Amino acid sequence: MLKLFKKWIIRYPNKTTRLLEIIPGLFSWNMILFPIWGSFLVPEAVAVYVITFTVYWLWRSLVMALGAVLAHFKIKKASQFDWMEDLKTNFGAKYKKVHHAIIIPTYQEPLSTLERTLNSLTKQTFPLENLHLILAFEEREGKEAWEKAKELTRQFKGKFGSLSASFHPDIAGEVKGKSSNTSWGGKQLKRELVDEQGLDINNITVTCEDADVLLHKSYFAYLTYSFLTIDNPYNHSWQGGIVFYNNVWQVPAPIRVVGVIASINQMYILTRRDRLINFSTYSTTLKHVDEIGYWDTDVIPEDYHMFFKSYFAKEGKFAVEPIFLPIYADMPESKKKLATFKNQYEQLKRWAWGVSDDVYLVRKFFIHDEIPFWQKFIRVIKVLEDHLLWPVNWFAVTVSALLPPLLNSEFNKTTLGKTLPQVSSTLLTIALMSMIIIFIIDALNRPKRPENSSFLSYLLQPFEFLLAPIVGFFYSALPGIDAHTRLMMGKKLEYKVTEKV
Repeated sequence: MLKLFKKWIIRYPNKTTRLLEIIPGLFSWNMILFPIWGSFLVPEAVAVYVITFTVYWLWRSLVMALGAVLAHFKIKKASQFDWMEDLKTNFGAKYKKVHHAIIIPTYQEPLSTLERTLNSLTKQTFPLENLHLILAFEEREGKEAWEKAKELTRQFKGKFGSLSASFHPDIAGEVKGKSSNTSWGGKQLKRELVDEQGLDINNITVTCEDADVLLHKSYFAYLTYSFLTIDNPYNHSWQGGIVFYNNVWQVPAPIRVVGVIASINQMYILTRRDRLINFSTYSTTLKHVDEIGYWDTDVIPEDYHMFFKSYFAKEGKFAVEPIFLPIYADMPESKKKLATFKNQYEQLKRWAWGVSDDVYLVRKFFIHDEIPFWQKFIRVIKVLEDHLLWPVNWFAVTVSALLPPLLNSEFNKTTLGKTLPQVSSTLLTIALMSMIIIFIIDALNRPKRPENSSFLSYLLQPFEFLLAPIVGFFYSALPGIDAHTRLMMGKKLEYKVTEKV
């Protein structure tokens, strides 16, 4: 059967691609609408669907909460550990041979944001002369990009091993966005560090760092330790815990709830090597990137795509190593509150557009039969599960249980019809335990409240999580179904940079 699918995919690439683009939207809409029409025709089946999904949601919620607790303790321990002292003790001068290239893709980011990011890098405990930065601007930004590059070069001249800027031109066939820009900057970095400076490509890592990100001061010391101790580092990437805490006290409450839940989820993912994939800001080796041809220039979801490009290029012998340190990022924020809400929606829609990469995953799954079936199946199925259920989760756990007894009076008279809402409600109440744990973990990790922020917002912090059901609809279900429907209808998504002030 697998060989048949492989032949079909190779023989009919356009038809299979279009079919795979239609499936996610078709699946999502059917799962969302099934409780409505099913309540009239097969209410018992809807009841089974609702209970099964609620149990699944309960299991995922509790696993995530427990994983977040474990990640919290690991992050606290690693944050307090002296990684540089450990490097000196265990490796002597050997660690000095390791260099870290850092690509910071940027488009229309405020100068102040870039200054903050570079200032943060000057606080790294690893020798700064071994850090090599490239500010990856887009040429279409115009004169402003050149002025920012000039000013940043002036301010930070001599503080790192090297600091340069690249200006990615608009190229026919490329998708404008982070992936194509990062690829352009990565190739320039290789020319500068290896071809011109003569550094050994075998001893260079490369980090793709979002422009608003603040790395923990021990990040590159920790990365160096892992690079020197792990078997075959050229078949690995590294992922820290992305937490959206830079402006957590400044954004409106609904945006804060979204960011906090996403932060705790990213902490949890560090404990799941079977689910851990590149996200937002991550590191790998320059040798590996050069071997596989850098980042693809025709995609929007650059991080997940880069992982699976690496995974299939290395015939399944590629993995992500967790770095149990926080990576601080911004939540969407604008000068106007309405624009902030819109920016958050656009960001989540772009994340949900990761479903477009499922075509790539499925095609590679069938083509690369040299990888053991169950190994690649587990890797791919977990991503498909997250992508396919993204728009469905909210509907399945909130309103679906109410529909059969509400729409079908005969079913409402049965024992199953009367007890379905209660059973579903009980399971979801148990699942709320995870929200309590999320609140506690957030309270332990969130930066202290600034003096200029409202004390009332501090007091109301626990009650903000009551917004989760409403937030879930507008910032999970809607952007998810938006992305799925666009893909199903053959409409492409334009990469929009999320405004952060």
